[in-house]
This record gives sequence, structure tokens and C-alpha cells, in this order.
Amino acid sequence: MRFKLKRLAKKRPQRVHIKIQNGKFEIIGMGAWYSYWRDPYHLLLTIPWTGFLLIVWVSYILINIIFALAYWLGGDCIANARPGSFLDLFFFSVQTLASIGYGAMYPKTLYANIIVTIEAMTGIVGIALMTGLAFARFSRPSARVIFSRVAVITPYNGVPTLMFRTANQRRNLILEAQMRVYLMRDEITAEGEFIRRLHDLKLLRNQTPSFTLSWLALHPIDESSPLYGMSAESLVQTNTNIVISVSGIDETVAQVVHARHQYIARDILWNNRFVDIFHHTSDGHRYIDYKYFHDVEPL
Repeated sequence: MRFKLKRLAKKRPQRVHIKIQNGKFEIIGMGAWYSYWRDPYHLLLTIPWTGFLLIVWVSYILINIIFALAYWLGGDCIANARPGSFLDLFFFSVQTLASIGYGAMYPKTLYANIIVTIEAMTGIVGIALMTGLAFARFSRPSARVIFSRVAVITPYNGVPTLMFRTANQRRNLILEAQMRVYLMRDEITAEGEFIRRLHDLKLLRNQTPSFTLSWLALHPIDESSPLYGMSAESLVQTNTNIVISVSGIDETVAQVVHARHQYIARDILWNNRFVDIFHHTSDGHRYIDYKYFHDVEPL
């Protein structure tokens, strides 16, 4: 047990560098102690589809090259394959791995039959893995929630209020939607120690039974607010950023979906307000014009 603990301790990093720029954290040298390749399942679920398909394609080519080399080491072991033709062995591997079996080329030695058996099992396992991964990527619930590019601080009922907008881009409902807002900033404790502290920002309304159109989040900056007494300059000096988390149940798939966004200090505009996106038609109806969703105007 002691030996195992020592080996694990050697793998731990001695120092992790953190770079803070505009309120955003960047961990430098994370590859020294963690790599996506140590968690391939998470990697294949989170990378874009282009990267996923590229990995699948490269892996497929490499596997066929490896088995083609194995057949090549067996000499003249594949019937009807041109002697010394690596290309014929490669395409025979493709047919075997995919269980195609044209019959034009077939194994004629015990060695070749053993390699074919191994490759057939590899093909079955590979197809099952790729099918499972593709299904997991397709079935993973996701939310198409858009947030305003900036947040504003403007008076609301006589109280300075932090505001930002969010909207559901899908034509369905997010049921029992909840929003949590956090403020993170650098602080110095009474003992003179530096900490990165997390504060909750209370909203006038942090949940809605159905989130379908637009949602204007309001946080009053009163004496109980962590933003009370702060200015645009102090937000920058303390590397302040605001993190928003929205969750709810997608009525289409009946699964919980999440959306996340953050605003850094320069994304918070003081003494500005959002341009109204609700308009009235001549016959008394109302409509929303998302063209002005991100627009603000000074007071």
C-alpha cells in the first residue's frame, strides 16, 4: 500500500499556474497532471462532431493498417491477394473488420485464420463502441438558451439593479426553469489572506413555470448585495465575473437541460438600459423583435 501511495504522489503536480485576465481564469500547464486522453469516454462525448468523426476515421484506418501488417508478416497467407501487395491486404482487412466477406480474397493458412478471428472480434467490439458513443452524443439533452452579450446596471423602481436578458431559442417550453446567479471576485480577509470568494446574487424572480420567450433577470443592488458600493473600476480591480446557471426540464425529451454563461467586468455597462424588444401592432397585438435583443442605450 505504501508503494502505491508513493507512485500516486509522484504523479501529483508540484505547482499549478493560474492566469487571471478580465476576470476569467486560465489554468496553465494542466496537461502535466490531467489529460483528456486519460478519460477517452468524456473526450469523445464533449469534442465537436468534426473532431469525433476525425478520431473515428483515423482509428479505423490505423486498425486496418495494423491488421494488414499482421497479414503481411504471415507471407502468402491470403488467397487471390497479389504477392507483396500491401494494398490488397489492407482492403482484405477492411472487408474482414466490417464483416463484408466478398469471398474474392480469403485466408488460406492457420496463421491467417487466427488473425481473421482476432480482427472479427475487434470489428464486433468496435462497431458496438462506436454505435454506443454516437447514440450517447445524439441522446444527450442540450439547451439552446441565448444570453445578452452584456449586462447593465440601471435604476429599477428607484434602486440600482443589475439586469441581463436570456431567451429560449427553441420553439418549445423549458418547464420549471430555475436561474442561479453567482458573483466571483478577489478578496483579502481580515488576516490578510487572498481568496477567490463566491457570492450568491438574489434575483427578484429566479424561477418560472415555463420558459419559452424572453427572461429579464433583475438583481437589486441594495445594502445586502455583494455589488453594493462597487464601481466599474472596482469590478476590474477585483477581477469580478458573474456566472449564470439556468436549468429546467425540456418538454420535448422530458430531461433536465442546463445552460451557463458568464459576464466579466467589461461586459457590465453602467447607466445603460436594454432596448425594448416588445412591440405593439396596429390591431393591439404584441410581438417580440429579437433583432434588438443585445442592444442597449445610455440613460
